[in-house]
Amino acid sequence: MTAKPDQVDSNALLDHILSSLDDDKAEEVVTIPLRGRSEMADFLVVCSGRSTRQVVAIAEKLADRLKQDDGVLCKIEGKDQGDWVLIDAGDVIVHVFRPEVREFYQLEKMWLPASVQATEG
Repeated sequence: MTAKPDQVDSNALLDHILSSLDDDKAEEVVTIPLRGRSEMADFLVVCSGRSTRQVVAIAEKLADRLKQDDGVLCKIEGKDQGDWVLIDAGDVIVHVFRPEVREFYQLEKMWLPASVQATEG
C-alpha cells in the first residue's frame, strides 16, 4: 500500500496529536508504537481527562484540529457517554479515558511490551 501524496506522515500526525492533547491538558499520555506489530495503525495513544466533559472536549478538539490543519477526517466512538472516547485518525488511534475507566480496562497492558510493563509497575 503506497501513501497518497497528500496523506499526512504517521510520525507528523502523531506529533500533531500529542501537541493537541498537551494543549487540552490531557493527562498520563502514553504512546505505543504498533508499526510491525499490527496492521490496524502505526501508533496507539492512550490518555486521560479529569471528567466526562474534559474527555469529550479533548476528543472534539483533536478531531477538529486534525480536520482543519491536516485534512484528516476522524471516526469517533463513545462521545455520547464520555467515559472512553476512541478517535481513529487512520495511522494513529487515540483513546481518551476518564481515569477510573482507564484503570478498569488497562488498555496499555495489552499493547505495551512486557519489559516496559515491568519497569512501570
